[in-house]
Amino acid sequence: MFLKSLLEITMLICFGAAWPISIYKSWTSHSSKGKSLLFLAVIVIGYAAGIGKCLLAGSHWSVLALYVVNVCMVCADMALYFRNSACEHAAAA
Repeated sequence: MFLKSLLEITMLICFGAAWPISIYKSWTSHSSKGKSLLFLAVIVIGYAAGIGKCLLAGSHWSVLALYVVNVCMVCADMALYFRNSACEHAAAA
């Protein structure tokens, strides 16, 4: 059980390490180019499934916390996608 949780935590940390960079680029570029809303939504659904698995299986709180942190970062990137799209449409008008 410990090894299973350790592997899951490692996976979540590795995947989660990319989101701050993506959020920073979205924030500073003010562009939605190169972003896929569908991709971000699929990632949120996957993390939500992982949260559900943790709740049903009674996983260690640290695994659940990493899922929550990751889904929050993806949602922040998704919010920036909408902000940047609005900025692009306003600039085009």
